[in-house]
Amino acid sequence: MVCTHREQQARSVTLQGLAVNLILTALKFLAGIFGRSAAMVADAVHSLSDTATDIVVLVSLRFSAKPADEDHAYGHGRFETLATAVIALALAAVGIKILLSGVNSITSVAQGHVLPAPGFIALAAALISIIAKEWLYRYTVRAAKRIDSQALLANAWHHRSDAFSSIGTLAGISGAYFLGPKWTVLDPLAAVVVSFFIFEAAWQILKNVWQELSDGSLGAQAEKEIRALCAQVPHVVDPHEIKTRRIGPNAAIELHIYVADDTPFVRVHEITEQVESRLRGRFGPGTFVTVHPEPLSSRNN
Repeated sequence: MVCTHREQQARSVTLQGLAVNLILTALKFLAGIFGRSAAMVADAVHSLSDTATDIVVLVSLRFSAKPADEDHAYGHGRFETLATAVIALALAAVGIKILLSGVNSITSVAQGHVLPAPGFIALAAALISIIAKEWLYRYTVRAAKRIDSQALLANAWHHRSDAFSSIGTLAGISGAYFLGPKWTVLDPLAAVVVSFFIFEAAWQILKNVWQELSDGSLGAQAEKEIRALCAQVPHVVDPHEIKTRRIGPNAAIELHIYVADDTPFVRVHEITEQVESRLRGRFGPGTFVTVHPEPLSSRNN
């Protein structure tokens, strides 16, 4: 199957992210082990989950780019939605793991155990991670908005959550490193705080997935734009019964319009094509548009 331009862009961005994540994962694990930092090891696990979600995105893009067929008249865009859900659940799982690990360490301190102070290597790794992952987030989110990819956008937030994770890790390691042995509890405490940032990111992504899977509309603003675009087409009267939803990366729009009773059939066809063209120009070339023309005399019936 030949890759579309959209898929090529998404694959390129994701592969670059995968390479960065693999390097960061190795760096963090080494820094966490040799730097005696529980927060850094937890951060490394988070980065490892990023590599897994990169692979999920790559696979989903391959399937979602397949054209419509007899069994999938609206294409395969929901594969991208499925990938987005997987990424959100992976985020939540990472958050739970980090939370439990941090709570266990804090409990250990409360029981009188002394945690080993983290080393400078863990501090340096956290700083490198923040810079790398924030850059990767910004780079990925720009590409996601450019090609309108929910899966890529979710993956961008996965990168951002890793940056948040590293910020918390940096704060905890700094406190434990500079303030002495009595403050080593700041390391796992930072991991706990980071877990809640991760839960928030996962929740926001899952809400968007649920909106699509439940056939939620594109919203009042989109409907307002649809009416305005229809008004630009001559002889179109009162667009109504507007129904919208998302199918993967594409929008689906169905609406009814009134045209004069004496409008020739060929002209009616031209009018509906103009409506479709304007809507695809605004919502994307892959938008599914269905226009039902009705005689103007039936408007008050």
